[in-house]
Order: sequence, then structure tokens, then C-alpha cells
Amino acid sequence: MVMPQYDVYVNPNPRSRESVPFVVDIQSGLIDVLRTRLTVPLSKVGVDIPGLPKRLLPQFVVEGQRLALHAHAAAGIDARLLHDAVGSLADHAGEIRDALDAVVSGI
Repeated sequence: MVMPQYDVYVNPNPRSRESVPFVVDIQSGLIDVLRTRLTVPLSKVGVDIPGLPKRLLPQFVVEGQRLALHAHAAAGIDARLLHDAVGSLADHAGEIRDALDAVVSGI
């Protein structure tokens, strides 16, 4: 199943969907053979807190909601749980990679 990198999906976990309505698929399409996709939560938490590092928690608008990308909470999700994409953050790929770099290398 081909799943474009940076597509946004409804959070498949109903227990956390209120605070984390969406996840963004950050996994390269070069490894579509895996049954899982590496995703990052798009959360309502952190949007209105001053002083949070914007590089680590960049904000995006998805379906009219301002959400923070929580790169530090990236996790694998079974690809079968990710249904029709509701949007794409491909235009913001650089910001997403910067946030992941901040988590992994601190730069």
C-alpha cells in the first residue's frame, strides 16, 4: 500500500483523539514494504503555551485546528489503522525534519 510521506490521518486511537486529533505519516515511501508507518502526533497540547521551542513543536493548521507537532512522541502505527488522508503537510517537510533533528541530535 503506497502511503505518501507527510500525509495526515485521523488519530486511530479513540482514547487520545480529543487531545491528539491527527497524526502525520513521516515514513519514507522507500520502505512501504513494512506493515507499520512512523507517525508523529498533531496535538492540541502545547499550542497556547508561551516559551515552548517552536523548532521542536512547530504548529500547523489541519481542518481548521491549530495543532503542535510532537516530534518527541513519534511512534509506529499499524498501516491498516490509517485510513483516508485528510490532508498533507508535504509543504512543511523542512519544518517537520527540523523538529525530528532537534529530538535526535539536539540541533
